[in-house]
Amino acid sequence: QVQLVESGGGLVQAGGSLRLSCAASGSIFRLNPMAWYRQAPGKQRELVASIGSGGSGNYADSVKGRFTISRDNAKNTVYLQMNSLKPEDTAVYYCNDMRMGYWGKGTLVTVSS
Repeated sequence: QVQLVESGGGLVQAGGSLRLSCAASGSIFRLNPMAWYRQAPGKQRELVASIGSGGSGNYADSVKGRFTISRDNAKNTVYLQMNSLKPEDTAVYYCNDMRMGYWGKGTLVTVSS
């Protein structure tokens, strides 16, 4: 059974950085495009960044230049490096296997002003 487990969330001041990790098990991870989504209170879940099996990333306009998605296929892990965080980045961040449609349970990121 496929599991996606996110970690790395927490409380950070505006301007700070966090790195989220998503560990995948039970799937052919290296072949699957992966994504990070987020959902802020009272808002719909939105795509933050995605990465293909070859390692190329795409980003929402709101995070371009601040966030970097990457993957380590040997570790079955995808990362989201978040720099210059803003209060509006506060949300639960979810990992998604775009090929299989699996989701993690999310990790909370809170950015204080």
